[in-house]
Amino acid sequence: MAAGLHWFREGAAGRIVLDRQEVLNALDLAMVRACAEGLDAFERDPAVRAVTIEGRGERAFCAGGDVLAFYDARGTDSTVGADFFREEYTLNRRIKRYPKPVVAFMDGITMGGGVGLSVHASHRVVTERTMFAMPETGIGLFPDVGTGHVLSRLPDGIGAWIALTGSRLRAGDCLDIGIGTHGLDAASSVTAAVGAISAMAGDDVDAALAPHLGEPAPGLVLEAGDAITRCFAHRDLAGVLASLDAERSDWAEGVRVELGRKSPTSLRITLRQLELAATASFEDELRTEYRMSQACIAGHDFMEGIRAALVDRDRQPRWCPDRIEDVTEDLVARHFVEPPVGDLRFD
Repeated sequence: MAAGLHWFREGAAGRIVLDRQEVLNALDLAMVRACAEGLDAFERDPAVRAVTIEGRGERAFCAGGDVLAFYDARGTDSTVGADFFREEYTLNRRIKRYPKPVVAFMDGITMGGGVGLSVHASHRVVTERTMFAMPETGIGLFPDVGTGHVLSRLPDGIGAWIALTGSRLRAGDCLDIGIGTHGLDAASSVTAAVGAISAMAGDDVDAALAPHLGEPAPGLVLEAGDAITRCFAHRDLAGVLASLDAERSDWAEGVRVELGRKSPTSLRITLRQLELAATASFEDELRTEYRMSQACIAGHDFMEGIRAALVDRDRQPRWCPDRIEDVTEDLVARHFVEPPVGDLRFD
């Protein structure tokens, strides 16, 4: 096991607990490896009927990957960037293809790598504290951990809106669009729900969860649904921006300003990613994301985004190129070719 992630069996439940509260349970390579180790052990153990994934503390399930390690390794021959993304994406696939139910409790901040640990689970439980987002375009990356597969299959431009803007969703939103499968009652707790799974005599996870479920407050996504469709159901960024300009609403103006803060390169490659993911298998999408991740590590904007957000914290990234119209097709294409370290492969 690793500092920051613990796994153990409790009754019928194989429990995986993220416990790195000082950094909102951010995921590092050691935690990825420990999580994979736990899943292997639980699959072999006939006493384990279901796996639960939880974040310790009240603030976050998991706020994302610990990207500072990539920044610290810049300019060296370290393989941490290749190793982390390869093993993280392999773990995401492991969760999606797992032969036993996996119940992820998306309690608190659930972003980036935390989405990868939860959105592919068979049971995705949201709570009144859930805050879901994929904010990667704001640090020069793209929505990864297999979310290209998920977001590209959401209806009416919603996936592109989430991917490009990094908009934050609450529990009601997550249930409305299928990101979440179950809502925890405000009067219950993750501890109580996990206890019910641990006490199962059989393997009916839904029956165990049922007494602890409730209806969260309605989400906001569906209220803005028509505008999201008009503005984000485009395959090209120029179409998205022109539609926002034509919308002439406070909502559209706010979204336009928000997109102006994102990496232009990230916006372009994200739309291309979603276009490819819409018809790709989950495994092929992960391979595409791995190629993109290695290109981002080798490029400019990802390191600059980390600097601005997490190192100097000036929140003033200097993107290069800094205008959408200067992001060439050649630059976009370079994010989708096999990297020098080789492609992502699954056994």
